[in-house]
Amino acid sequence: MASKLTGTVALVTGASSGIGAATARRLADNGASVALVARRKDRLEALAAEIEAAGGTALAVEADITDRDLAEGAVRQVLERFGRLDILINNAGLMLLGPVVGADAEEWDRMIAVNLQGLLYTTHAAVPHLLRAAQEDPRRVADIVNISSIAGRVATSGYGVYNLTKFGVNAFTESLRQELAQRHVRVGVLEPGAVETELGSHNNPQVREEMIAPFFDDTEVLAAEDIADGVTYMVTRPRHTAVGELWIMPTEQG
Repeated sequence: MASKLTGTVALVTGASSGIGAATARRLADNGASVALVARRKDRLEALAAEIEAAGGTALAVEADITDRDLAEGAVRQVLERFGRLDILINNAGLMLLGPVVGADAEEWDRMIAVNLQGLLYTTHAAVPHLLRAAQEDPRRVADIVNISSIAGRVATSGYGVYNLTKFGVNAFTESLRQELAQRHVRVGVLEPGAVETELGSHNNPQVREEMIAPFFDDTEVLAAEDIADGVTYMVTRPRHTAVGELWIMPTEQG
């Protein structure tokens, strides 16, 4: 019996670790050929080899999606290898926390580049191919899932620019959902709470000690696989069913 995603092709950004890697594995387990997009080539190649060894199909694509040409090139590589694109998972993200007063504005630029511009560039390049896939077998529907955050729902002191980017992701997702709904490209947003990934490790030691570690020390947080389950749920619904928003939280997180 064919798996739910047999015959489809998925592109996952930020696939070198955490939620992206877990999602790529889960989609491959469900029969999709998976394109792994990120900057760390060695990790991508290791993950691709793991997926292939388990009987799946994977392509490692080294690209910095904050560069529009490279984002477009990544999509082209997927089309050249597989001939189609059915699913886009915009997962690449950066979280740099701290007060607005006295902040390093270069950190803001980096977050806006990854969380917003990279998502926009990849989506823009992918949409024409998703629209085509939505008219073809095996599913006659295509999917975009944007990984946002609880920070896209609730603003918190110290999260200001990260909040800005994730609120933006949510707004863009809903607008694009309305634009593409009648053409059977489903567009949804998944908003995780706290997840055990590398996301917090990019902050300076003081932020990690004061803003991140205390919560993670006292709370049973999510695993990357929990979010991968949610993504897989969204993209394996019947053609007539779309999940526009999915909010996944640790039980203990208020």
